[in-house]
Amino acid sequence: MLQPHGRLYESFSVFCPCEQLDDLRLVEEEDVLIDWSRPIYLNFTHHLILEHLENFYTASIGTTDKVCGDIYVCTSPLEDVQPEELPPDGAEMLQLKPEHAKEIHDLYPANDMESVEVFEKLITVLPAYGIFSSGELAAWMVQSYYGAMFSMQTRPEFRRKGYGIHLAQYLTKVVTLRGYIPYVVIRPENDASLSLYKKLGFKKHYQTVRAVLRPHGYDDANDAPGGGGNDDDDDTAAPSDD
Repeated sequence: MLQPHGRLYESFSVFCPCEQLDDLRLVEEEDVLIDWSRPIYLNFTHHLILEHLENFYTASIGTTDKVCGDIYVCTSPLEDVQPEELPPDGAEMLQLKPEHAKEIHDLYPANDMESVEVFEKLITVLPAYGIFSSGELAAWMVQSYYGAMFSMQTRPEFRRKGYGIHLAQYLTKVVTLRGYIPYVVIRPENDASLSLYKKLGFKKHYQTVRAVLRPHGYDDANDAPGGGGNDDDDDTAAPSDD
């Protein structure tokens, strides 16, 4: 049986309907799946669930560090969207290759939460496209392992050329044809992305939160790279996204 970082339950999921938040007391009482003496990383958790857990956690265990993002889902038929054409400046859109992963990762706003290897795998198995200007990667967008379309970025020197909306529109179509429901995670303060995706028919469904729950007095040096550690195994002692 695999035990990442020496722990049997390195990663797990909890499902709870928002109308049954009182059932989260089962999480609060859990002491097998959850080790409350170590940091816990929550990825895209509904804000109501996080608020409930935060009240419990901060009362006696530790602190929380949060980043909010709103879930926007494409609800309009693709045929209702007028296609955007690339400007006649010699730019072309191509499928990304694994060798582009490091360049993308270096400029990814939340690269402390994803590794270069993650981007390499995404580019290999999921839709991932870039717009190249004179052979230089100017803008890019990929589909994530959790289903969302993410990491749509344009280098500053190539902005205001329509590259972003062209990529977003194309990837929305590809994702739909693959049987996925297109959605994105947008930070509330990102007005440019909000405007772009609203033009493509995306509508807000709910707010989600990425959070780190950290016990009071916890020493990060106890953890191995990737968020795990094992006090009983010296061999496991001694980077990451939106």
